[in-house]
Amino acid sequence: MRRQESYLAVHDIARRAAEILAVLQTDAPGQREQVIAVLRAHSEPEPIEITEPDMTELRQAAGELLEVFTAAGTAEAAERLNRLLAAHARPPRLSAHGGQAGWHVHVDSRDDAPWGEWFLTSSCLALALLLAERQAPPAGVCASPSCGKPFVNTGRGSTRHYCSPACGTRERVAAHRARSG
Repeated sequence: MRRQESYLAVHDIARRAAEILAVLQTDAPGQREQVIAVLRAHSEPEPIEITEPDMTELRQAAGELLEVFTAAGTAEAAERLNRLLAAHARPPRLSAHGGQAGWHVHVDSRDDAPWGEWFLTSSCLALALLLAERQAPPAGVCASPSCGKPFVNTGRGSTRHYCSPACGTRERVAAHRARSG
């Protein structure tokens, strides 16, 4: 049984996507264990079993999802989300996982959909809802050349360019020093 999406705030699902993307961007050993750790941190029910073929699907899904995170603006993010949803999502349906969970919406093919399909479709749905809520890009990739970490835009203010205040400050200080000579 997969985690009950209705009990997650849309923001949490989007953050889970960004965290899994960050893990899958690296070629570091232990990726599978890191993905499992992210899923546990986001309350995915045990046991979490991810095989190497599952990891291949997750990497492919992450590559497609990264297109949304790198969109130049709201319209481009919406176009990319629409394309991914048209290609991968199924009609919305309610599921309670055979009565083991509260009712929630799925857009994957079945309750036990493969990890890659589940990750891509649930992430796209959450990001689409964020875009509609904020009328702004739902996510981004840190503009710091030394970082590049994916992040989610959840605030009400202007679109973020950095994954954290630390990255933003580091880049502002570097720019100031470069101007000051």
